[in-house]
Amino acid sequence: MTEQPVTVLAVDDQPANLRLLDAVLSPRGYDVIPASSGEQALALLETRDVDLVLLDVVMPGLDGHQVCRSIRAQSRTAFLPVVMITASGDQQRLAALESGADDFVTKPFDQAELLARVASLARIKRYHDTIERQAAELTAWNAELESRVAAGIAELERTNRLRRFLSPQLVDVVLGDQRLLTSHRQEIVVVICDFHGFTTFAETSEPEEVITVLRDYHAVVGRRVHEHAGTLERFTGDGVMIFFNDPVPCDDAAVRMALDIGDDVKELSKDWLRHGHLLTHRSGIAQGYATLGRIGFPGRFDYAAIGSVTNLAARLCDIGQDWEIRVTDRVLAALEDRAESELIGDLRLRGFSRPVRVHSITALEPSRQAIR
Repeated sequence: MTEQPVTVLAVDDQPANLRLLDAVLSPRGYDVIPASSGEQALALLETRDVDLVLLDVVMPGLDGHQVCRSIRAQSRTAFLPVVMITASGDQQRLAALESGADDFVTKPFDQAELLARVASLARIKRYHDTIERQAAELTAWNAELESRVAAGIAELERTNRLRRFLSPQLVDVVLGDQRLLTSHRQEIVVVICDFHGFTTFAETSEPEEVITVLRDYHAVVGRRVHEHAGTLERFTGDGVMIFFNDPVPCDDAAVRMALDIGDDVKELSKDWLRHGHLLTHRSGIAQGYATLGRIGFPGRFDYAAIGSVTNLAARLCDIGQDWEIRVTDRVLAALEDRAESELIGDLRLRGFSRPVRVHSITALEPSRQAIR
């Protein structure tokens, strides 16, 4: 990039002196701006970018000392190089320095000396401008960095909130389109699991033992929920509610997850039994429409499903026998002929006016997707 020529503001009430300064400086590449008074010089400094001021001391109106002090008083021009053009005499030179001048030349000035002093101060001015520009760029970069860090922290907090109830696969999907968390209606598959005999166990065991059992159980549930891309709606003591098919469709993930959790808990129950804790597991699975979305308040939101399908899954779980997975007709129909099941019958469930046909699922063939 071509550097701009150094701009010199020449201030003198004598036109002949201004012409002389212009004749010396312009051929050397300087851009000379003439000013015939101190007042005009200060006015020009408000509108023009100037690199250096050549300032006569004795002028009508504002003299050179007053103009120099005004230049130093303004933040925009406080560091602007000023060269006083004085008559001979140490006293006048001292006064020039006391007024804030950076240097001075004596009339009649030597051209070589004038050019050397102007070049030296102009170079310092350009260094100063460079430092100021870099400081401004650094300030802007810092502001942008702070903004990016703040945005990153906000994104991380948003991601952590989502990870509280969504599997890692679903978090990536939802982060790509946060509109998926807004309230909407969707057909989902709800799984509710709990322990059979937990109330008795909790009444007869120490709290530390209860916490240990729940910690092991929740670890199994959490791993299987993530593995099958379910959405963990809530823990309720020994119970847990997970739903599928929102925001991404599922095939048989709900039933397959319930079977896996049952197998894992069977293994855990062997160790619990050695400690005298008789606990079995059961699940209820229902399919139907629900309203889904965020519920809560600023600082605490959950992603929830509202609808009778959640109550139906809970009732199926409540009536389940040891290690049973009870499902509705609708859930079984979606599995076509891949499930090993047994018809339990048409049952009247609390909260539902009509009987519900209930099945028990014991096994599931590999999904077609897995076979491919």
